Amino acid sequence: MRQCWAIAKKNIRIYYLKGPVIIFGILFPTFLFLAFAIGRNVPGESLVPGLIGMALFFIASATTPAILPFETRTRTLERLLVAPLPLSALIGGDVLSAFLYGLFLSVIPIAISFGALGASAVQPLAIIAAVGLSALCFALLGTLLSTPPTDQPSSIMTLSNLVRLPLIFFSGVFVPIARMPQWGQWLSRISPLTYTTELLRTGVGQQAQIGPWWCVAALLGFSVAFWTISLSLHRRNMSRRLAL
Repeated sequence: MRQCWAIAKKNIRIYYLKGPVIIFGILFPTFLFLAFAIGRNVPGESLVPGLIGMALFFIASATTPAILPFETRTRTLERLLVAPLPLSALIGGDVLSAFLYGLFLSVIPIAISFGALGASAVQPLAIIAAVGLSALCFALLGTLLSTPPTDQPSSIMTLSNLVRLPLIFFSGVFVPIARMPQWGQWLSRISPLTYTTELLRTGVGQQAQIGPWWCVAALLGFSVAFWTISLSLHRRNMSRRLAL
């Protein structure tokens, strides 16, 4: 844990204000949400689950894809691995920094939701569980997306958006699951963001199609799967990454 925290502190100092993190983690989801919300005659509180969920999704998954390509390019990755530092601690520190980034910046959409859009916390524990579990799950997703061996952050960010954008449109962020066609409802089950928005709907007192305990179990299951797969792929690709 001390090693993970040391890596996380290094990431916080260096990578939180990097261009790709700011653009794809904050600016891109902000303008995407505004493009959807402005001009539509819908109650403000109905936009709350999608606003918080999409912000968490992009923010928490934006940091980890940028870290390893930057460190591969600057050759700091080699120094970390000969520290000696286990790969699990290195990846764990990346996940921890992304998790904290998601929690910290989630305050902004939550404040907008309850201050400007008129939402109310009907079940606060559901909101806390949604934010905490989703920040962890999406940080781990970002780690999985960073597994291709490259020293080009733009390549990883392009790959990340190819994965993240389709997940948004069938996860209930813009259109509730109940209003989707049958095939869309089935597809929504494979997106972790679906369970975030459904748990947030429960938290703010809206009708949810998936029960809160199923959402919690799904987010935990996705987190375990993302960690296991990403660690295995990083171990397999590390020698290729160091050879770049």
